[in-house]
Amino acid sequence: MLLNRISPQLWTSQYTMEGEILVEKKVEVKNLYKVFGKKSKKAFELLKKGESKDAILNKTKQVVALNNVSLSVNDGEIFVVMGLSGSGKSTLIRCINRLIEPTKGEIFIEGKDITTLSYKDLIKVRREKMGMVFQNFGLFPHINIIENVAYGLKIQGVEKNERLSRAEEAIESVGLKGWGNRYTSQLSGGMQQRVGLARALANDPDILLMDEAFSALDPLIRSNMQDELLEIQSEVNKTIIFITHDLNEALKIGDRIALMKDGEVVQIGTPEDILLKPANEYVRKFINDVDRTKILTASRIMKSPAIVSKITDSIELITKRMNKHKFNSIFVVDENKKLLGLLRKNKITSDVKKEDIINLLDSNFTKIDKDVSIDELFVYLADSSEPIAVTSESDKLIGTIIRSDIIQFLAERRDIDE
Repeated sequence: MLLNRISPQLWTSQYTMEGEILVEKKVEVKNLYKVFGKKSKKAFELLKKGESKDAILNKTKQVVALNNVSLSVNDGEIFVVMGLSGSGKSTLIRCINRLIEPTKGEIFIEGKDITTLSYKDLIKVRREKMGMVFQNFGLFPHINIIENVAYGLKIQGVEKNERLSRAEEAIESVGLKGWGNRYTSQLSGGMQQRVGLARALANDPDILLMDEAFSALDPLIRSNMQDELLEIQSEVNKTIIFITHDLNEALKIGDRIALMKDGEVVQIGTPEDILLKPANEYVRKFINDVDRTKILTASRIMKSPAIVSKITDSIELITKRMNKHKFNSIFVVDENKKLLGLLRKNKITSDVKKEDIINLLDSNFTKIDKDVSIDELFVYLADSSEPIAVTSESDKLIGTIIRSDIIQFLAERRDIDE
């Protein structure tokens, strides 16, 4: 695992409440505009009158790339910005590190407005706080892989042995251990993109900016790189802003998604929010062809396990509960809601005592994680009418699913779509 070597002492942080959890806002964009051209004042006048991007272009020859964009990115999340060509997504990410200068607005990195920084201070922020991975890899063909990965550290003046050690660590983290002495010409496209990712990680930035990073890759390699990114993120826990035009990619890797159109953000939400609560007709059409069963998970349709039995319950209470709800089986948990097993009705005879229950529990039932896709649930339920247990990492019972739950969900989605 890469260690966080960047000192936060001179940086203030902003926080927001999500539920009852205090979450740090790593990046915050407020009322951001970018107009390309020398007559931005005229463009702003027309924007205030409600003129469209195309109308302003026709009247002034000015391109409104970003129009009053506001968003925040939480510490440790993968925040995906997506949209079609010309939507403003790549302009936005380049404004965040000021490769493109905003026309108007504020950009906060850990509470500090970087639009006010001098060029010297901005360079320091880019080197110490941000890493960027581009679509075209941007590797140097005349130096080997480890030197490519260590290049940013060399620019920072890091001593040779330390930078090579950190570069080797980054190379290993992206699955290329032993490839450090090779050259880029010896690597496939997917491997070259891994090197680009390793170079960004070697600097150990707090924030990773990825602009269409996987777009140039073949579909299979692209899917593998998405999986690789999620695996790496589970270890290094960076704040990642990921730009893509691919909806399936956004839904797969994004903790939250901002969907852009004509320089404006039309909706921000989790993948489930985007799929189940589209903000307008544009979003609805954008997601129209998505197979929701492959994206949405068990957590979306599971029911709270209200009807369970505790290992301390009497035989009479368990039997009464099963009869009342017409159950042929019931999940049994301990005092901490840890799932112990499934008790089937045919195991309960007249001579069974309370202390015998633990020996009657069956472990032969289906238990899944809450992140299993609905599509996979069909396989589990195909040959069984028994409920599925949904458990947490600590094996606590957090939900149950029966076949009718899936049928009801699909019926509701059909009605909404129609």
